[in-house]
Amino acid sequence: MMENSPSILALDFDGVICDGLIEYFQVAWRAYCGVWYVENKIPPDGLAETFYPLRAVIETGWEMPVLIKALIEGVPEEQIYQGWHDISKQILEKDNLKSQNVAKKLDNIRDEWIKNDLDGWLSLNRFYPGTIEKIRSIASSSVQLYIITTKEGRFVKQLLQRWGVELNSELIFGKEVKRPKYEIIRELIKKHNISPGNVWFVEDRLKTLQVVKKLPDLQDVKLFLASWGYNTASEREAAKNDERIKLISLAQFVQDSFAC
Repeated sequence: MMENSPSILALDFDGVICDGLIEYFQVAWRAYCGVWYVENKIPPDGLAETFYPLRAVIETGWEMPVLIKALIEGVPEEQIYQGWHDISKQILEKDNLKSQNVAKKLDNIRDEWIKNDLDGWLSLNRFYPGTIEKIRSIASSSVQLYIITTKEGRFVKQLLQRWGVELNSELIFGKEVKRPKYEIIRELIKKHNISPGNVWFVEDRLKTLQVVKKLPDLQDVKLFLASWGYNTASEREAAKNDERIKLISLAQFVQDSFAC
């Protein structure tokens, strides 16, 4: 697909490598019940199916139980697609909640689940077809692989280990680093003493790629939007019309010629 290969391939995790929709809903539902003191622990019929496509509006984990709260309250899906940032903020303010506390509740529930039922938790996270093989192929090539994600790094490591992929912790930049993805890309360029044009970044969030696109010092980084990830039809259409961002399919990503 490309004439050359990068020195560094930076990959998002959720929505690029791993499909965690089932796990997201289950953890988000448990967190929702804990934050809003819900007595009936059985989710309403159809809630998960409504939640799955709306995952595309989520930027960080704390928003997931808030999304369930919005759906339970009957906020129309189209409104969520159009104005999720404001809606999530209003829900927090109305119920006098802090995003940090909701995030802590979510992470604690996930940690307890992992501690008490690791196999059950891992089984809810699925890797997109061919992505594990692709990671193994890259790891054995001359391309340096990094994972840059808003998921906790420890969760990423555990999921990869489940499928026999061992990545050193320094190759995984998770939520705990508390830095924007573009800053991490800058650090990697400096660390490896390479030009930005030798970095490829695959992400499923268009907004994240657009931020990188606007930064003068990163203008040569090659940007790819993963069409199979958590993004909307309008975002994919926008990528098609963007000279800087290339929309790619899963088939293109996993093929031998991509980045190897």
